[in-house]
Amino acid sequence: MATKQKSRNRRPSTRDRGPRYVEPVLDPNWQSPYVPSAEERESNSAAVRRYGWRRRIPATIAVAVLVVALVVGVVVSIWLAVLGVVIGALYGWDLYRSFDRLERLGTGAGENVAQLITEGGSAHDRQRLAIVVDRLCATFGVDGLTALIIEDGGYNATLMRRDGGLVLYVTSALLRDFELIELEGVVAHCLARQRLGLLERQCIAASVSLEEAARRSLAGVGQCYRADEVAAAAIRYPLGLASALRRCADQGVLEGSYFASPAFSLTRWSWFNPFADRAETDLGDLDDPRLRSLALEEW
Repeated sequence: MATKQKSRNRRPSTRDRGPRYVEPVLDPNWQSPYVPSAEERESNSAAVRRYGWRRRIPATIAVAVLVVALVVGVVVSIWLAVLGVVIGALYGWDLYRSFDRLERLGTGAGENVAQLITEGGSAHDRQRLAIVVDRLCATFGVDGLTALIIEDGGYNATLMRRDGGLVLYVTSALLRDFELIELEGVVAHCLARQRLGLLERQCIAASVSLEEAARRSLAGVGQCYRADEVAAAAIRYPLGLASALRRCADQGVLEGSYFASPAFSLTRWSWFNPFADRAETDLGDLDDPRLRSLALEEW
């Protein structure tokens, strides 16, 4: 009997016990999918460079053929070869400058919008917008931004380059009707585009002469959806952004609005709702506001 009691009270040995602590294994290369990576920003910059190269391909081929022909002509005269080298050098310099001109061209979108809209908003609206912008600029690491209110009945907003800086345009209807958390989601989306490196390619797409499909390809297909992800993760409340998108999707096309004018078709891919002039919904399009809203509601 004593033996059974002793056996019952025996404590388990160290070998019988499982490990009390499991050391976590950390992956130093892990990165949140909702944080813009350097590779992602570089990919968006590369899209602009590819466009710059493609538009100069015919001229580059023609100059290359001419230069080769002149250099080969050295058998006739050395001056032909010298002329070929000079032409090649001058074209190379012009090619380098063309990329610089292309980058500056992106500021034209903001200038064009400024000529077609009317600034407005009450003092209360401007103060309300400034508070949201100041806080989110610190969150996204964006500096030197000017926020302006557009007198327009459509729900929309955009971030563009103008006068060497960044300008956030928000419509007066959006300021008037949106809740604070919805406004925060819209502004965060616009700032997310800057963090993703989308601003340059979208502003250039709004400033050059292209067919609609090519313009959208340059601006980036599905990038509105990606900016929503980054914005929702930053503000940690996807339902606010989802509600803002639902409001945009429910609003019809307004007569007399900038978003019902032909000018909007040029700059549409820079705006929070690029389909403000479209009455129907396309749930197969990642840039559609209703699809984006539904996706955020599933978070």
